[in-house]
Amino acid sequence: MPNLIDIVEVAEALESKAVFLAPDRCTVVRNRHSSCRKCTDACLTDAVGAKDNVLALDNERCVACGACTTVCPTEALIPLAPLDEDLAASVADAVVASGGRAVFACARIASKRKGDPTKFAEVPCLARMEESVLLELAARGVEDILLVDGTCATCKFRACVPGIDATVASANQLLAAQGSPIRVERASAFPDDVLLEDARSLLGASRRGFFSQAKGTALDAAGKTVEVAFKKTGMANVPSLRDRLRMSDAGTLPQFNPVRRMHVLDAMDSLGPSVAPEIDTRLFGSVHVDAEACSSCGMCAVFCPTGALKKSDLVPEEGEGSFLEFSAADCVQCNLCADACLKDCLTVSPIVATEELFDFEPRLIYLPNPPARPGILSSLKR
Repeated sequence: MPNLIDIVEVAEALESKAVFLAPDRCTVVRNRHSSCRKCTDACLTDAVGAKDNVLALDNERCVACGACTTVCPTEALIPLAPLDEDLAASVADAVVASGGRAVFACARIASKRKGDPTKFAEVPCLARMEESVLLELAARGVEDILLVDGTCATCKFRACVPGIDATVASANQLLAAQGSPIRVERASAFPDDVLLEDARSLLGASRRGFFSQAKGTALDAAGKTVEVAFKKTGMANVPSLRDRLRMSDAGTLPQFNPVRRMHVLDAMDSLGPSVAPEIDTRLFGSVHVDAEACSSCGMCAVFCPTGALKKSDLVPEEGEGSFLEFSAADCVQCNLCADACLKDCLTVSPIVATEELFDFEPRLIYLPNPPARPGILSSLKR
């Protein structure tokens, strides 16, 4: 657990922030050759970006839409407004109040005070929504899941729409892959049963403005935010970034388990066995290696942030060559293994076999021994 000084200092720094940075998870921080620019591409205001081993966020520019936290494959950007845990709790209460319907609404339409705030969960923007929350609701038996926007076509942040559509399509594809009839829907108005009967009941209530952060959060609330962030990033004692990126005893950079991906897999498993042999998804990946070109340098395993690729201790029966172990369930399609490959012999595909995704045993990738290079003396003799 972080000590009191850590909590106070970080809480003060986070008081007006919407995103917590975990730079040791960022692929660009781990390797400057990383090609990942997903957060930058998703950001409407150029507030976030990674370059030259540095992940940075301009809080003055940030509009708290949450789009960057949704697309980051390694969860290096953690949403704070709201936290995943708080959003899940909020929608759980709303499901009960609405009689079984899960409704999420953006701050723009929520500010019009047409919907009963006890019957929906509010997010700054629907770009904040991601697959794990939606699939967990379906896995818990919620059959009606609705995302309500404030008419995106007229919103000045409408550039988020493709990202929102991608999340909905991704969630529905994963639901279909498990044979679930449940689908996530979108609308630009609250359903009748979520409408507020008497708008005057909200008079005097404190409502958050569109894309604004509450400045009056107490240190108790900030402390909770920090503790959750520390827990999720594994930085209990706040060591320096250099310390967090030191090589482990296994000869790799520190690795971690992406929380959201694990929740997605648990939800899919709860929905039932897969009915699709493979899925084309942005959440997981499948790695393929050109064994003939591979030099067995192991850089892919060194830089893999989640341990999806590992050098295997198993020895081929012939005694020649070696194995890599690959786990599709751990692959987040960050593409860092391909970016770090010295021979350009590794590719990452978004098409994943569902059988492999739910297989506890990793797939073995055989690598022949690279041809021996002539030594200096033998070269001189020539």
